[in-house]
Amino acid sequence: MKKLLKISLAVAATVGAVAQAQAQDVAAGQKKVAMCIGCHGIPGYQSSFPEVHRVPMISGQNAKFIAASLTAYAKGERKHPTMRGIAQTLTEQDIADISAYYEQHGKTAPAPEQVPAPSAEVKVLLDKGACISCHGANFSKPIDGSYPKIAGQHADYLYVALKSYQVEGNPLVGRSNAIMAGQVKQYKLSELKAISKYLASLPGELTSTPQPRLR
Repeated sequence: MKKLLKISLAVAATVGAVAQAQAQDVAAGQKKVAMCIGCHGIPGYQSSFPEVHRVPMISGQNAKFIAASLTAYAKGERKHPTMRGIAQTLTEQDIADISAYYEQHGKTAPAPEQVPAPSAEVKVLLDKGACISCHGANFSKPIDGSYPKIAGQHADYLYVALKSYQVEGNPLVGRSNAIMAGQVKQYKLSELKAISKYLASLPGELTSTPQPRLR
């Protein structure tokens, strides 16, 4: 686990440095999210690719993580045709501004330090993946901002996202994060569902906050 934590910190530092390379402008970001609103600005909105699931809540998410994710979509490291098409239209400055905007958009009270404990079965699964060592004890305080807050995120989205790390050789689906792939490949799909259901049940800081479409 210590070795994994050292690797995670090193990767986070590199990703974080890239994600923060541009100065962020929240006001500018508000003017650049038109393509985001149609999915992420509608509470409960569902996507049909690669299967039907609710789109992730990103209001209140870490700016560094949003920036790292958009960059990964643009490079094809995260495979999702719609997200890649959008991300490739963004400059580094656009990504920095949009990320900063969503970090403060719909901001809620901090998540509690202590969250409900998982069942014994789920605890074994979380310990197996050393999930707390990266995402924090309450799953809202990751060790680095380039890692996501995942407490309270939609269970169906978390399940689809986790499964994507198990995919290999598919040009349209999959995520090429070596650390997450190594962890997620340990699990059966039923175990990923159990983990996702627990994480979704926790109090968190993420929301789907409607945004005005007329600017």
